[in-house]
Amino acid sequence: MKNTERFSTRVDNYIKYRPHYPVAVIPYLEAETGLTRHTIVADIGAGTGISAQPFLDNGNKVYAVEPNKDMREAAEKLLNRYPNFIAVNGSAEHTTLPDASVDLIVAGTAFHWFDQQATAAEFRRIGRENAKVVLMWNVRQSELPFEKGYEKLLHQYGTDYKDMQHRNVGASQLAGFFQPGTMQEKVFQNAQLFDFAALKGRLLSSSYVPEQGHPSYTPMMRALEDLFGKYKEQGMVKFHYETKLYVGIV
Repeated sequence: MKNTERFSTRVDNYIKYRPHYPVAVIPYLEAETGLTRHTIVADIGAGTGISAQPFLDNGNKVYAVEPNKDMREAAEKLLNRYPNFIAVNGSAEHTTLPDASVDLIVAGTAFHWFDQQATAAEFRRIGRENAKVVLMWNVRQSELPFEKGYEKLLHQYGTDYKDMQHRNVGASQLAGFFQPGTMQEKVFQNAQLFDFAALKGRLLSSSYVPEQGHPSYTPMMRALEDLFGKYKEQGMVKFHYETKLYVGIV
């Protein structure tokens, strides 16, 4: 399956159950990048618009570049109330945006799918002089008891979860993407509370878990029920995240 097609059947769950980004991201970027409401933003690998929304709420014009038709159309439906939202059929390596057309380039939980060399060249083409690039991820914490159990479940039932782990990106892997001396890292705390139906939706929003009809689907759901039953408090479990931002010039 092409990377651009991995989430086509996951759109509804992705919209409902994927984590959003902390509101503190915007004031941080105001201080570190000079972000204002007049900044023109390109959101690359925009998906259903989760990473675009904070900037739209800030009043920015956002070009949401997304190659997956289903996710792009979902974003258009969800965000059509924002006059500054513009959906673009393009990819990180070929955005279709004009030369030197944007002030800030953002990729939210998407950069690990990109070809880094081609993406860097494209970002330099579409960015204005000294345009900043923001790469951000909601990184699920795996050292807490519930999260450890969830991680074990993914290893047991995920169709290609082990292959996805090489895509985990941190400061050491990104040092070569940004120009030397320009990268800054910032971490925010983030969390989600789930009842069982929402936890199930969160699981199924991931491209590497089996869907209904797969032989592993039913045993995976039994294991998820057991995990939920073990760790629920007042009918809920909590996912803990670190929202990691990397800001620099490419």
